[in-house]
Amino acid sequence: MNTLHFVLNQMVRKFERRAHLSEQDKQALLDLPHQTRWIEAGRYLGREGDSPVGASLILSGLAIRHKVTIDGVRQILSVHIPGDFVDLESSLLKLADHNVQALTRCELAIIPRDAIIQLVDEHPRVGRAMWIDTLIDGSVFREWIVNVGRRSARSAMAHLLCEFARRLEAAGLAEEYAYELPMSQEQLADALGITPVHVNRTLRELDREGLINREKRLIQIPDWENLRRIGGFNELYLHLDQAGLTPAEAA
Repeated sequence: MNTLHFVLNQMVRKFERRAHLSEQDKQALLDLPHQTRWIEAGRYLGREGDSPVGASLILSGLAIRHKVTIDGVRQILSVHIPGDFVDLESSLLKLADHNVQALTRCELAIIPRDAIIQLVDEHPRVGRAMWIDTLIDGSVFREWIVNVGRRSARSAMAHLLCEFARRLEAAGLAEEYAYELPMSQEQLADALGITPVHVNRTLRELDREGLINREKRLIQIPDWENLRRIGGFNELYLHLDQAGLTPAEAA
């Protein structure tokens, strides 16, 4: 099975967690018209103020959503992984209100907005699944707001490292409590609202305390319970029972 078919089937299985889909619903998802293309790291999938022509499904690679202040300061709002629609809301909104940028080299399936609207009109259970998908995105955004506004740098970093572990594991992109950190220290700074120097100091502190083991971008978490305690991490907001894991697996 090639990458496209694998990710499309992963997408269908993910949406099955969100709503009960008939065989016709699932086939309609697989039959969505699309064009595949590669985009290099740093290139934009969409910019604030653009009129979107469709939604992008990530087949490989990672992407970020972000906003830029009038002073040119970037705030990263979320990270997206293979199997994610990074701009599903673009099918209904006329103008993009934020930027979507490739974090690494990405392969995308671009699906025309008219095709998504038709799919939702003709298959309301798929529409429900997509609606839940955007609600889960919103849940993640809320946690990231708390990271920036109310958690200390140490707590916010611990929380973000726990989130990456659970999301990447659910997507089959990480072993238990071990993964390649998807962001540079500069990007982590833009996600947490601190400086790269503070990011480096915080990672070294967590490493020194034995809460993580770090070798370049490889992160291992030998003390999961203490790391999640420090971060105040509760994966409820990820809704993993509707995102690829059963409730028992998510416990």
